[in-house]
Amino acid sequence: MQDKSDTSVERLVEDFLTARATRKPSPHTLAAYRRDLLTVLALVGEESTPPLPLAEVHLVDLSPRVLRAAFARFAAPRAAASVHRAWSSWNAFFTFLVAEQVVAGNPMPAVGRPRAPLPQPKPLRGEDTPEQLLASVAREDGRQRDPWPERDVAVLALALCAGLRLSELLALRVSSVGGRAGERRVEVSGKGGRPRVVPVEPELDEVVVAYLDSRVRRFGGRSVRPDSPLLVDRRGEPLRRGGLQYLVDSCYRRAGIGDRVPAGARLHALRHTFATRLAEDGASAAEIMRLLGHASLASSQTYIEVTAGQQRAAVRSNRTHRVLSGLWGGV
Repeated sequence: MQDKSDTSVERLVEDFLTARATRKPSPHTLAAYRRDLLTVLALVGEESTPPLPLAEVHLVDLSPRVLRAAFARFAAPRAAASVHRAWSSWNAFFTFLVAEQVVAGNPMPAVGRPRAPLPQPKPLRGEDTPEQLLASVAREDGRQRDPWPERDVAVLALALCAGLRLSELLALRVSSVGGRAGERRVEVSGKGGRPRVVPVEPELDEVVVAYLDSRVRRFGGRSVRPDSPLLVDRRGEPLRRGGLQYLVDSCYRRAGIGDRVPAGARLHALRHTFATRLAEDGASAAEIMRLLGHASLASSQTYIEVTAGQQRAAVRSNRTHRVLSGLWGGV
């Protein structure tokens, strides 16, 4: 065990963040870690006797008593979910220090934490809203400077009929959608880099093919090489986070359904609609959880492969597929 009791905790936080960066988390995840760790660390300094500035808080100052007091102050003005996330950040930080043999044990079990609230689904409101959205976006809008309905429908359909997150959509390559006829699938790099496979029904496959054909007409055959990004902007460049969010927001506006999108949901409302409709149409909770790629089932990839037929039946029950068939009139 290394004696680092007089080491600056602020410096150890940077070591932890560097170690986390090798796992390729999103910039938002790293920023959340830094914010949670440094905010509570500043409160630890204020709870010390005498009070210490942030840079002068050392490992020896991180007693369970001081940590409990700091977290109590942190929790007072914040929601339970924010406190739970900060607790998890500090737990991961101490787990790292134990693995590096910097400290002998993790004091976080002695610090209380609220139970994490279950996230509430935020699907699009209205029984036929997904159908209205797809049908509206499939029509060329003369007000658009450069309409590309095939691309826009493909984005919406992948979220509505495969339940993909924003980051998962951006990570897709042309080769991500593959397989033999009747067994088509999309290979997804999920949250935390966890892979999963989601069945692709013929109607969704037709939408993706129509989009890729339109892309060839715009940019040529080299634009759809297997390693190319699946989703691109109107210049043929890979779609970025902001561009994808703007695209989805513009689709909502064009369809006139902005008032049916839950606050803060945006693209995620399409993923929640996917899950909600599966549940309404008879899919089991286990099938839905696997299709969404939730972390609690990430270790069950081999089981997912065994039950691929059951998952395909669950996806088939998603009635959103019906509106996709024939959108392009045989194109």
